[in-house]
Amino acid sequence: MRGRSRPALYGRADMLSWQEQQMQSMLSAESAPTLFDTLSGVTRQLGFDYCAYDMRLPWPIAEPKIVSINNYPTKWQQRYAQESYQNIDPTVAHGRQSNLPLVWADAQIASNRSFWEDAHAHGLHTGWAQSCHDAKGISGLLNLSRSDDNISHAELREISMKLSWLVNVAHEGLSLLLIKEHMPEAGAQLTSREIDVLRWTADGKTSGEISEIMYISDRTVNFHISNALKKLNATNKTAAAVKAVRLGIL
Repeated sequence: MRGRSRPALYGRADMLSWQEQQMQSMLSAESAPTLFDTLSGVTRQLGFDYCAYDMRLPWPIAEPKIVSINNYPTKWQQRYAQESYQNIDPTVAHGRQSNLPLVWADAQIASNRSFWEDAHAHGLHTGWAQSCHDAKGISGLLNLSRSDDNISHAELREISMKLSWLVNVAHEGLSLLLIKEHMPEAGAQLTSREIDVLRWTADGKTSGEISEIMYISDRTVNFHISNALKKLNATNKTAAAVKAVRLGIL
């Protein structure tokens, strides 16, 4: 294995300075590729060859959309897609169940041997992953890997705080940029009336019942529902109510 330099331990003041510097660099980016390039540069300084960010949308409910951006070898990206590895990738499964970081190496992967052997064949030998979830129901998974040395306990002590911090900043920046393209309704600005109508709809009330509860006409109720459907890109009021709940609007 080739030698790899490790980041030095930082004091509190140095850590805060580093965080401020990275936050300014990443959150000032105007596009997801630009922000990702900055992120992958930072993670490279922390000892990782490859960086991946996966954003899992809360919609559609039956099969949530996943948006990925990474710098993995092209052949591994193709292989991963062809084999639908996202359905068996242990780092993905862990990220959906826990916000705790996962360090993976040979000793931990016996139960997923074929997947990891394929990953190793494409240059991914060891890595680190952690997810986060926001109020809109959108989750992000930061997955880092490299082609040589396992992550030692000493190294992990040095970089774990930075990595966990990067997860949240990366999600804040990348989700904001990617969501505009892949789910613009996540930024929908509903009026208080539209929210109230959808809330009662979610509780199973009919338009007639809502009109009595809110002391407005059926026509006004339907007007607010129609506006909400357009803003949320929903086909009917039930779908709009469910989507509003999933997005944290209700």
